[in-house]
Amino acid sequence: MPTCDLSGFAEAIASGEIDVVDLTFTLSPDFPVIVMPPEIGQSAPVRIEEISRYDAAGPAWYWNNLSFGEHTGTHFDAPVHWYTGRDLPNNSVDTLPTRHMIAPAIVIDCTREAVADADFLLTVPFLERWETAYGRIPVGAWVLMRTDWSKKDWRAYSNLGDDGAHTPGPDAAAMQWLVIERDILGFGTETIGTDAGQGGHLDPPYPAHHFLHGNGKYGLQCLTNLDRLPVRGSVLVAAPLKVQRGSGSPLRVLALVPKEVA
Repeated sequence: MPTCDLSGFAEAIASGEIDVVDLTFTLSPDFPVIVMPPEIGQSAPVRIEEISRYDAAGPAWYWNNLSFGEHTGTHFDAPVHWYTGRDLPNNSVDTLPTRHMIAPAIVIDCTREAVADADFLLTVPFLERWETAYGRIPVGAWVLMRTDWSKKDWRAYSNLGDDGAHTPGPDAAAMQWLVIERDILGFGTETIGTDAGQGGHLDPPYPAHHFLHGNGKYGLQCLTNLDRLPVRGSVLVAAPLKVQRGSGSPLRVLALVPKEVA
């Protein structure tokens, strides 16, 4: 078996032959967090508390205390996050296989549909048409749902109404199909959740969470710059923080894109 040319890979990144695209929002106190019904628990917003900045509290150094919910900003969902995955082995961010942190990605462009309908649902027929045009979704890949939702301002990004959020996502049949028929590694979106804003009304409720995590798969939310990726040919590096028994965490998501497919 030939030896992998890791030096050549590093040189290709350094020379720009492989582009590195940052798919991550800046984690800041202004970033919107998911809003749950008021009678249940809420995620804390991002807080950045300065400890010292070259002053009496620390004359030579600058640093901060940070606090935030696990599912804040651009973040990763582990199987233990949802009740369907609570009993699986290696289901938290500190135990998931490290080989899963680097994987190929494909991009499903739903921008036109999301502009026309904030509650657009990705369906199996839509995915089958994508495969007719671009080929079969590979086993073990990240499937990224591009909507350009990340380009909105924060008020429009949350898109909250009296009946909850109105954001696009997958329907139940599409999510089950991706997990069972295509055996994907995970599903990623530009919105606050992997599910549609009205996903609680689907059967089962929140089907992305239900099917992904019940089958040991992962979620990525609040991605950006998906318009800079090809429909296929990129590789994601998505390594969550190693939080003890963590259900997820903010993370830096990088896409590696060879120039010939950019």
